[in-house]
Amino acid sequence: MFKCGIAYPRCKWILPLLLLCAIIFDIIALAGRGWVETESGREYASLWESCKGNVCTSIMDYAWGKATAALLIIGFIILILCFILSFVALCSPVINLLRIIGFLLFLAVVLQIIALVIYPVKYTSDLAVGVESYLYSWTYGFGWGSTIIMFGCAIFFCCLPNFEDELLGNVKTKYFYTSS
Repeated sequence: MFKCGIAYPRCKWILPLLLLCAIIFDIIALAGRGWVETESGREYASLWESCKGNVCTSIMDYAWGKATAALLIIGFIILILCFILSFVALCSPVINLLRIIGFLLFLAVVLQIIALVIYPVKYTSDLAVGVESYLYSWTYGFGWGSTIIMFGCAIFFCCLPNFEDELLGNVKTKYFYTSS
């Protein structure tokens, strides 16, 4: 009567949806204005500029600012490429493409982790002057959220070729529970 199982052909579409969420999180992180804020709210910074009151200065004047932006943008481009390739790999029986997507996602994760570590270290040493403490805000968190989602998807894309028969529908659905 009641059967609960995993149907791989239906479940495989979760990964492109997760990649789409990672793309949305990356867009929020790249375009967001609240990477860093002071407790009083007088100073704030984004990936692109730092503002103290009404005076804003570009972070792109610093080499670390350019490197951070470049690494995040390159990771974002790789993520979009993986999103497109995931549809090709999951629509056609090209299982070898899944591991390539996984390795590309690992590369994007490494690039984004480097960028997300460089930014707070260099920001606090070069731009954060004063007694107030600086808080890393929600858009910076979206950058980390995107990176974590990409890492999980990379693991799954590398493991999916082990379940080739299940993905292609060549085996019967495995049931966890059957009632007699």
